[in-house]
Amino acid sequence: MDKKRPSGIDPSLLNKPIFGSDLIASALREQEFPYVCLNPGASYRGLHDSIVNFLGNATPEMALVLHEEHAVSIAHGYARVAERPLAVIVHSNVGLMHATMSIFNAWCDRLPMVILGATGPVDAALRRPYIDWIHTAADQGALVRNYTKWDDQPGSPAAAVEAIRRGAQIAMTPPCGPVYINLDAAVQETALEAWPELEDVSRFAPPPPPGAPEDALEAAAELLRAAESPLILAGRSSRSRADWDKRIELAEAAGARVITSSWTPSAFPTEHPLHVATTNFFPTPAAREAHEAADVVLSLDWNDLGGTLRNVWREDVRPKVISASVDFHVHRGWSMDYQALPAVDVSIPTTPEVAVDGLLPRVRGAGKARPPAIEKPTLADIPGSGPIGIREFAAVWRGVADGQKISVTTLPIGWPPDAIHADHPLAYLGNIGGGGLGAGPGVAIGAALALREMGSDSLPVSIMGDGDYLMGVNALWTAAHMKIPVLIIVDNNRSYFNDEMHQENIAKKRERPPENRWIGQRIDDPPPDLAALARAQGLEGDGPVEDIADLAAAIERGLESVRSGKPYVLDVVALGEYVTTPVHGGRKSD
Repeated sequence: MDKKRPSGIDPSLLNKPIFGSDLIASALREQEFPYVCLNPGASYRGLHDSIVNFLGNATPEMALVLHEEHAVSIAHGYARVAERPLAVIVHSNVGLMHATMSIFNAWCDRLPMVILGATGPVDAALRRPYIDWIHTAADQGALVRNYTKWDDQPGSPAAAVEAIRRGAQIAMTPPCGPVYINLDAAVQETALEAWPELEDVSRFAPPPPPGAPEDALEAAAELLRAAESPLILAGRSSRSRADWDKRIELAEAAGARVITSSWTPSAFPTEHPLHVATTNFFPTPAAREAHEAADVVLSLDWNDLGGTLRNVWREDVRPKVISASVDFHVHRGWSMDYQALPAVDVSIPTTPEVAVDGLLPRVRGAGKARPPAIEKPTLADIPGSGPIGIREFAAVWRGVADGQKISVTTLPIGWPPDAIHADHPLAYLGNIGGGGLGAGPGVAIGAALALREMGSDSLPVSIMGDGDYLMGVNALWTAAHMKIPVLIIVDNNRSYFNDEMHQENIAKKRERPPENRWIGQRIDDPPPDLAALARAQGLEGDGPVEDIADLAAAIERGLESVRSGKPYVLDVVALGEYVTTPVHGGRKSD
């Protein structure tokens, strides 16, 4: 046995032949990936064997899923909580085709992920008839190159180690994102004469975020100190409690009101007197009022700064705008996920955390008075019985959840944003950036897995639409198989309701019957049994709950199941209505 062989290997393997995939598997271990999410594929049979028989299925441990989209979605949810990547393996080009939507979601949410793919032997002389040929592509990475930070197809086991080290480094360098590494099946199965000499992995850590330019910090601080009505847009931010506290301190020192977004995870406590509103597609009335009163706006990596400002100001953005972000480093031409071009007076080209660290000592002690708190809308009254409306649903949920430490992993797009409650950095994890239906179950499971691995006492709960649930429902098997506790509450309006809103809108514009909006949209006649689908995969399932009188008790039963370590699905039949949609700014219902 070569003395450079890594430790922690089954002794019975030490004097046997070693293969390229053994070296590749060891490269995954040195990154300390706790899990690798995968759906099996013969194109990476060599690597599969090495993870099981060379590494002993530990660091990483295989998380088996039933579809490649779910493998990526679970890694998505995990990264949202842990702020570090999982490894994912997808089968050749066909598996990558399955995974593409979830990779786009991770790209839009700026989440780190190391995705390994595989190809039939690049050397045509080594291909099996037919099957290896359809599993080989000339440029497989082209399928995802427009929404990954980097991709590679290494030509040797040693090159694969470098690719994994480089990929992890790139994925974790802000702005974070997924990377894709395609492994030749023949490279995996190559016998090695000796274990190669490798540099220590610690020398390939991701670089720290860039420092903030002193002149930009001073210019921004001067604007904040002089501002009479500053406003902070708290966008993409870290899950660190220390960073959370610094954002609060900055807002208080600057006397600034704060707006948060339902599209990004918790960045500021919603019950703080300086918090104005959580916005969704459009600014709420309170958020619009705060924008119109602002003379300085500080954007902390706000997801759509340009679009938000245009929605309020149209052509002439009156306040001075400070932007702290490095998002421009990943903007490309294929996808417009970079949103509208914002008008910015002071750019601080670094992460919000570095910017806040630089601004705090310059603003602290400015003696700014705290502005009066803006009155927030009250939650809906809860009737004693009857059908479940979306606002009433939210009010019942808040009534049960208040006082309990909970992490809400996803919410349906029609959920009232003013009902989002954040009292810690993991209280709410944001909507799914790419908008891909089917990601909700996997993201919920990945987030719950991360919370469990971190030893968090926060209960993971996902509230999702029935369309999202049905498209991703077989992700639930992984939660049952790995005993991952998570509560999934399905907001079941038995429709692809967002599209009903669009069809109603366009029918009215064309003076055609809006009452036909449901055709080709309703998930009814027969209605799917959502709880039975959960039970079929080994979870506990409850519902349908149709009377609001039964809702609170049903939610508490689900939370109790999660406390006992079990995954649980609750089917709640709700009215067809949204509070906000991309079409309408107000409540629209049947």
